[in-house]
Amino acid sequence: MSYERLTAENAAVLFVDHETGLANGVQTQSPPDFINNVKALVTITQIYNLPAVITTSATDGPNGPIMPVVEQGLPKAAIVHRPGQINAFDNKDFAVAVKATGRKKLLIAGISTEVCVAFAALSALELGYDVYAVLDASGTWSKLVEEAAIARMVQAGVNPITWVAVGAELLGTWQSSTGEAHAKLMGDHLPFAGYNLAGYLSIKGQA
Repeated sequence: MSYERLTAENAAVLFVDHETGLANGVQTQSPPDFINNVKALVTITQIYNLPAVITTSATDGPNGPIMPVVEQGLPKAAIVHRPGQINAFDNKDFAVAVKATGRKKLLIAGISTEVCVAFAALSALELGYDVYAVLDASGTWSKLVEEAAIARMVQAGVNPITWVAVGAELLGTWQSSTGEAHAKLMGDHLPFAGYNLAGYLSIKGQA
């Protein structure tokens, strides 16, 4: 095997169907946990200045508008509204927007895991991308369904990952120029990490 790490220069993030109506059906995480994880991935995208593509399906229907945490957090992202294609890569504008990022590694998150994430991930693999499914920033209506989707993606060659792992691999070292922003990310979105950081800073201040 080879291990080519995620970097701020080789990765892009795809947010597939993070829409308010679909988010109401996510039962694989609690609503606060899911929103927290999506927001964390959005913040990572900001910190490392990663190109992002947002896509939606039927925003004027039951799927609803883009989740505010995504749309407001990524005002510079390319947005592609699909008129009906279930697999995002079946939409030419989306495929073009992804290619335009110039990135080889794609971090994909979305609702639902077994359809919107899995279909896009499999198509991206076929197109030659290295694909990472950000599972905790994705969701669906059943743990069984989620497990089947993960098994299918992993068998095909998709890398399962979480936002913490994405962020840590991009950070590389706490001596990085992004270290302070990354520490805030961890404190804001992973409570025990925030407590640890607060304790460390308190001790450091007393030294």
